[in-house]
Amino acid sequence: MAKRGRPKKQIDYELVKKLAGIMCTQEEIANILEISTRTLQRDSKFCRIYKTARENGKMSLRRMQFKKAMEGNVTMLIWLGKQYLGQKEQQKIEHELENGKKPQIKIELVDAEQVEDGKES
Repeated sequence: MAKRGRPKKQIDYELVKKLAGIMCTQEEIANILEISTRTLQRDSKFCRIYKTARENGKMSLRRMQFKKAMEGNVTMLIWLGKQYLGQKEQQKIEHELENGKKPQIKIELVDAEQVEDGKES
């Protein structure tokens, strides 16, 4: 009996590794390989290579960021501090009216049933 259906698409795993390493999405890789995303996702070797290459790409990127920070790049030092050390910029906002008084804010709670019935005042 003859085989039926389309011939099986060949996946270039080396190309997948390179593309995933520069953070290409599965959709982008599928487009380059001219294979459907679903076909790639069903391929266990593709999934393993894709995940490993993406993680290696992240490590390379992180390594380069830390290198820049250690070279004294202040912007990168601040960004990494926020990401890994929980550092943040404190913002304090104060408003003053023309007469020098602080503004008063009134918050009124409204019954949800009144809002739904259109009876909000």
